[in-house]
Amino acid sequence: MATVLITGANKGLGYETTRRLLAAGDTVYAGARDAVRGRQAADQLGARFVPIDVTDDASVAAAAESVAAAGGLDVLINNAGIEMRKPDNSVVTTAELTAEGMRKVFETNVFGVVRVTHAFLPLLQKSATPVIVNVSSGLASLHHITDPSQPAYLFPGLDYPASKLAVNMITVQYAKAFPNFRVNSVEPGFTKTDLNGNTGAQTVEQGAEIIVRMAKIGPDGPTGGYFDRNGPIPW
Repeated sequence: MATVLITGANKGLGYETTRRLLAAGDTVYAGARDAVRGRQAADQLGARFVPIDVTDDASVAAAAESVAAAGGLDVLINNAGIEMRKPDNSVVTTAELTAEGMRKVFETNVFGVVRVTHAFLPLLQKSATPVIVNVSSGLASLHHITDPSQPAYLFPGLDYPASKLAVNMITVQYAKAFPNFRVNSVEPGFTKTDLNGNTGAQTVEQGAEIIVRMAKIGPDGPTGGYFDRNGPIPW
């Protein structure tokens, strides 16, 4: 069984992924920025709570020290993410987006992934089977978002797709830098979560399936790839 850390674990896909991995017998550190909600979620699930704000160097360093003190780490799931939304929960369009809004999204979705991954690399390198799962999006596929026949083509926003496109590049470069790791991006699908105001077309149970599957791959599994629950998807 593996020891896993997942960021953004107090709700949505993170919560369901934590539940599934615990049911599979793994030890799971449920990471969350909000200490009250995070601890409550961890207690409900039977996970180990670790406070972690992926936008804060000190918070991430403290989380890494906490996990190191308790043992090792085999799997890191970079799940925490945000998207710019207006008060009515509609997407901030490309025309409306400011540089400050873009910066805020990248701080969590991109720099947060690098910050957390860098902090936990020493622990992962001690694992016999290190795995990193980066939660991306189908909106990160240039193939899909430039094809008028694809639903992604109609998405009006810029910040979220661009941030997840960067996550895919991060995935590929970490996979090349650490060939003994299994490092992959996953596309959960348009899932009903707070991120999109619960407007998604599928349940968190369906969305978490590919995250769990890629968290459980062995040393002979794929690396440097981009997958949804049906298999590889085009970059």
